[in-house]
Amino acid sequence: MKSWNWKKDSEEPQGPGRRPPRRGGTSYDPQTKVLFGILGILCAVLVIALVWQGYESRHTYQKGELAAASAESEEPKRLRFMTKASTETAEEETPAGAAGEEEETAEGETGTAKENQSPQVSQTEQEPVKTTVVETADSIQLKNQLLGVLPGIREPGQTAAELIEEANLLAAMYDYDGAIQLLKSCATYSQDQEMQNAVAGYEEEKALCVEYPADQVTHIFFHTLIKDADLAFDGDQYEAGYNQYMVTIDEFNSIIQQMYDRGYVMVTLEDVAPTVFHEDGTYSFETGKILLPEGKKPFVLSQDDVSYYHYMDGDGFASRLIIDENGDIKNEYIEQDGSVSVGDYDMVPLIDRFVEAHPDFSYRGAKGYIALTGYDGILGYRTDVSYQTRENLDVYQEEFFQENPDFDEEDFQWECEQAKKVAQALKEDGWLFASHTWGHVGLGEGSTTFEQFKADTDKWEERVEPLIGETDTLIYAFGGDIGGVEPYQGERFEYLKSKGFRYFCGVDSAQYWLQMGEDYVRQARRNIDGYRMYYNPDMLTDLFDVSQAWDPKRPPSVPPI
Repeated sequence: MKSWNWKKDSEEPQGPGRRPPRRGGTSYDPQTKVLFGILGILCAVLVIALVWQGYESRHTYQKGELAAASAESEEPKRLRFMTKASTETAEEETPAGAAGEEEETAEGETGTAKENQSPQVSQTEQEPVKTTVVETADSIQLKNQLLGVLPGIREPGQTAAELIEEANLLAAMYDYDGAIQLLKSCATYSQDQEMQNAVAGYEEEKALCVEYPADQVTHIFFHTLIKDADLAFDGDQYEAGYNQYMVTIDEFNSIIQQMYDRGYVMVTLEDVAPTVFHEDGTYSFETGKILLPEGKKPFVLSQDDVSYYHYMDGDGFASRLIIDENGDIKNEYIEQDGSVSVGDYDMVPLIDRFVEAHPDFSYRGAKGYIALTGYDGILGYRTDVSYQTRENLDVYQEEFFQENPDFDEEDFQWECEQAKKVAQALKEDGWLFASHTWGHVGLGEGSTTFEQFKADTDKWEERVEPLIGETDTLIYAFGGDIGGVEPYQGERFEYLKSKGFRYFCGVDSAQYWLQMGEDYVRQARRNIDGYRMYYNPDMLTDLFDVSQAWDPKRPPSVPPI
């Protein structure tokens, strides 16, 4: 959100000594403070009110306009800071029979009256042209300055109460410094007792916060959430995998609510170990200083495989992420009859709604990490180059083209553009992206040759990053780390480093594990899924009670891996 500045350019350039016009041919300079203080402001308001009263009966304006339109000779000046929306001629019908009634009057009387009275003007002639105008940034700026509405705040026309509400939201997310700075930046802060009281409250809350050890921050992750358990657990070849690696929406909601009730708060890897960039182009890491009220516990959240693979079609999962008509990030879900529903059917919109209701679940606006592969596209959009060339297709992609034979270059470009828009919206909403490798492959020496490793890494850079931007976080597929617990070294690490990766996350059952190297940070993640809940519920007791979260729609047991 841009800061409001009284020097903001108007529709017509303003230089030194140039002032935006006021009605009546006078001028007013929005770039300077009111020269005569409160007295000058009150006088200006009085003049505007008197002018308005004189023209009120002849002009109609939208809410918030300063005064009535000037005379016809002044119209060009007025339009410099007001945008004319429409001009309507007021038309009023002559009451039926009025003319006839006058004709029925005695001729003499009528004639005498006409001779002795001033000429009468019709109602239509009395009614002037009604001009409807809309507020522009410049008109709002001028109005606020004349009427004393908080100069120097972030949005045109924003009141003190609205500014405090915005600051309260920052403070609820533990950004006390941001809340304090926001209110103190207001030009009227020194005269506003309510703002001062709010700042005092933020300072008091901040003083009670304690620093949480960065090396004791746990990291949990989910896979795509099951919307319809009946379809996911229908006995087909995929049921076992869904049972092992997924959780249902009901389970997820229970887990998040329980974690919130226990004081957990979402943070990012940057909060845990921020990057320090140096003038020579190198970087290092420092231990993050996470300040939270006593009893609160930070954690990192991530979700794997947010690509909505072809093989999941028809099995009770969302089909993609979209931006709805209100600008909110939602999911599309294809019903069994082929119709499309829009709603909160996966982790991203569910977390968004939860944070809206519980802003204290997010540390300074943090959400989670979205780990993407690229071979089936991203975010539910078919963006990989294979959909453009129709080359090197797997069996599921072949089926896709059989079902969509008319999918062409225009469709491909549309998929890419939509994916970009959704990705940008996600980042603006506080979500972060991570590579999950392009082909969902293990990157360690036991899984791929170095040439295969390079090829997959290059495909991520060439095919996915143009859609989501550069990525500094790598979340290993299958937890397939490139090394053991010893510090990173060797050609694979150096190659990943050359591609911009600094944060690396594997999979471990440990409650927390963090390794900070000179040029990397590595953190272990805990899987939250059917397998862990069924076989190791005791490993999750610090987070939630499995018996409360378990969905009865699940099969009675989970097969071993």
